[in-house]
Formats: sequence, C-alpha cells, structure tokens
Amino acid sequence: MGKLIAYRLLFAVPQLLVIAVVVFSLTYLVPGSPAAAMLGAAATPESIAQVEAQMGLDRPAPERFAEWIGGLLTGDLGTSFRSGVPVAELLARHVPATLSVVAGGMLVALVLGVGAGVWTGTRPGTPGDRVVTGGTVLGLAVPEFWLGLLLTTLFAVQLGWVPIVAWTPLTDDPLGWARGIALPSITLGVTGGAMIARQTRAAVVASLAAPYTDTLTAAGVPRATIVARYGVKNALVPVLASAGVTLAILIGVSFVVEKVFSLPGLGSIMLSSVIAQDFPVVQGVVMVTAVLVIAVNLVLDICYGLINPQARPQ
Repeated sequence: MGKLIAYRLLFAVPQLLVIAVVVFSLTYLVPGSPAAAMLGAAATPESIAQVEAQMGLDRPAPERFAEWIGGLLTGDLGTSFRSGVPVAELLARHVPATLSVVAGGMLVALVLGVGAGVWTGTRPGTPGDRVVTGGTVLGLAVPEFWLGLLLTTLFAVQLGWVPIVAWTPLTDDPLGWARGIALPSITLGVTGGAMIARQTRAAVVASLAAPYTDTLTAAGVPRATIVARYGVKNALVPVLASAGVTLAILIGVSFVVEKVFSLPGLGSIMLSSVIAQDFPVVQGVVMVTAVLVIAVNLVLDICYGLINPQARPQ
C-alpha cells in the first residue's frame, strides 16, 4: 500500500506542474490589462504603464512564472491586484463554504446513488427498477441552478423550514451551519446521486450475474448475505471510480450553486476576480481546486487498492 501512495503522489507532481503552466499562460493571454481595469475609464497609457510596473507586469513572462512557482512551493499564492490582500488569506475565508457544500453534496450523492443503485441492481427489470432508473435520467437532466431556485422557493420562502441566505461557519454554530448547507447540498447531490446510481446498478447486476452467485445459492447461502457480502463489495470497485468523477464534477458545479444560494465560497471570489482580471486570485483558486481534486482521487485510489489488491503496484 505504501508503494501505491508513493506512486500516486509522484504522479501528482507533473499534473500540478502542467496545470500551473496552463493557468499562468491563460490568465496572461486574456485581452486587456489588470492595470487598466483597476484604473477605470479615466486611465491613460502613462498611468497604466506605471501601475503595471508597480505590479511587475512589465517583466518577462518566464521571470514572472518562475517567481510564481517559487511562491507556490513556499505556500505564497501572491497578492490580490484589487485588494492588496494575500491570496492565501482570501482563499482561507472562502474555502470553508465550498468544502462544506461539496462534502454535503457528495454525502447526499452517495446515500442516494448507492442506495438506489443497490436497490435497483437487485431487482433488474421490475417496475420499481424502471421507475427509479427513469428518475435518475430526470436527475441528470435537471439544471442545478433551476433545482436550487425551486428548493429555495419551496422550503425557504413558502414553508420557512430553512433561511434563504444562511451561511454560518461550522465553528460558530454547528446547527446553523447544517441548516445553511442543507439545500445547496441536496441541489448538488441529486445530479451526483443519479450518476452514481446508474453506475452502481450496472455494477451490482454484473456482480450478481457472476458464476459464484449460483454456487453460493446452491450451497444454501441466504440471498441477503450474497448481496451484502459479495455482490455489493465486488460492485464497489467501479462505483469508487464513478464517485471520483462525480466529486470532480460537483466541485465545478458548486461554483454555480454558491451563486444561487449566495454562499461566500470560491465561486463568488472566482467570478469577481475574472471580471476584474485579478490574476493572482484566479490562479490561486484554480490551483487550490486542482489540489483538492488530486487529493480526493488519491484517497479513492487508496480505497481502490484496499478493495482490489491486484491494483497495488508490485
């Protein structure tokens, strides 16, 4: 298992390097100048050049990239062009909301997806299987922003069960935090749950159709034991892969959901920074998101190795 972890960590280094090169290149290929965006309509070529010199934008791109990479290695993500606040400090304020919504959405997706997938996978071809499978198609088709608005209208405006805008840090009020992320988590989890449910159903059906199922049945092993101990366990391998892809999608979709529910997450600061051409903040958000996705996939790879010993490097 140690070799598997070391291999995945070693493989993550070139991934992060490629992402860093792409992010740095794209932000500096955007038309316009951050200095001009900061100075507004009254900017003159002289004032723009002066501000660009102060921000270091007049230096060669390779020199700026080397300095930026050096800062990343020491945990320095740079300083915001707009506010003058260190990017790491800005992200520290917004990361908790994004992580809370993504974690809540993934929990909902796993509960709905695995539960529905196992239930339908043990009843293929039945009316219940057709109904639930049709429901997963609907879950994949519904846009997240529309579902978020619908849930807000029903549970927050009409029923008043949860507040409309209610982000509370977990350390301040755990109950208020849970109420605040309930609707965003459900909004994210419905689509993710539909994806996981379809993959789980297919995996369970294939697992229970394997020859060992007939052997265990002939030996008198109860059906519930076969499903729980053998069918579901063997089906977890493809489900873990599906969960990794689902989580990566949820992280991206969470930026949209944050705007719907007015959550102070990475999505809000990302949008404002792109509009203002605040490149250090944009780069910081993308790099933090990339590290999060790679870390989650590392955990999933470790779980995959625990379930399937053949996946471990020799």
